[in-house]
Amino acid sequence: MRLLMAKRIIISGGGTGGHVFPAISIANALKSIDSSVIIHFVGALGRLEMVKVPAAGYEIIGLPVAGFERKLSLKNISVLIKLIKSLGQARKIINNYKPDVVVGVGGYASGPILRVAGKKGIPTLIQEQNSFAGVTNKLLAKKASVICVAYEGMEKYFPEEKILLTGNPVRRDIVNLDKIREEAISYFKLEENLPVALILGGSGGSRTINESIARGYETFEREGIQVIWQTGKYYFESIKKKYVDSLKSPVHLYDFIDRMDLAFAAADIIVSRAGAGTISELTVVGKPVILIPSPNVAEDHQTKNAMALVNKNAAVMLEDNKSVEKLADTILELINDAERRSVMSDNIQSMEIKDSDIIIAKAILKLAE
Repeated sequence: MRLLMAKRIIISGGGTGGHVFPAISIANALKSIDSSVIIHFVGALGRLEMVKVPAAGYEIIGLPVAGFERKLSLKNISVLIKLIKSLGQARKIINNYKPDVVVGVGGYASGPILRVAGKKGIPTLIQEQNSFAGVTNKLLAKKASVICVAYEGMEKYFPEEKILLTGNPVRRDIVNLDKIREEAISYFKLEENLPVALILGGSGGSRTINESIARGYETFEREGIQVIWQTGKYYFESIKKKYVDSLKSPVHLYDFIDRMDLAFAAADIIVSRAGAGTISELTVVGKPVILIPSPNVAEDHQTKNAMALVNKNAAVMLEDNKSVEKLADTILELINDAERRSVMSDNIQSMEIKDSDIIIAKAILKLAE
């Protein structure tokens, strides 16, 4: 009788856009393959998923889980208490929903729910987005049925027989960007005959990248380089207040860019952090990119993500502590080297794995059977 019932899937994790948006993409892909599938999300209270998942039309339950401090801290006592509470709630969620499969996309919330599911013998699937596996996923992998990865060579972290190379799911609206370039130029009020640099600092913005662009704006004005600059909401007002009289017409300032498809279409080069989801999108976009890995992430995984591209001549990397001094000149050098941009563009596009969300969704449904 169970075989005739709708399949029930729990998707857990989040914390940042790099985890949340792929999770939603996987849910949408599941629905596109089997509209009867029942999907529940489990996230961390107060994190991005608690807003974005309901906005995408899915139910979500929040756990009080939080991340441990990497150094000795009294705060870790409260984090441990939250973890114990989260494990208790995870058991209740598993018992109530009786999922056929539990999926972890990374982030605090994926730990408790996958741990409980694994102990109960429920099939689990991990989506490891980075080129360097985190401690939590390495622990969860022992009980996992399938581990979906975005990079080759991940057998050094996971059992090879469990690995499925899928890539990371990306937004569907960033394909065929050439068709919307004219619209993009108009949308951002750009000059069509001048080069465009798109500056991104992740969903929360980046102080280092913002300082680097602020220091280099005179170079951009002098050389006729137009800049679409997403500062992040936290930094926007201070940058606007400090530079409002200095920023000339080539610099277009935004706290957040709603039409990222148009921003990608307008750009000749892109400056970005090196989160796994962002890099996967950049392989689809296919533009030359300068990556500045964040130093404030676990086990320096953004540097490892960036090096996976640098080693294939698909990106330029600047260390965070050298960005303020070097970014403007690096942008200028890349703008002035059309041949290098062409090679980088070809190489980064060659790393794209198409239809990652569909591949992962099919793997989940296969486990559910």
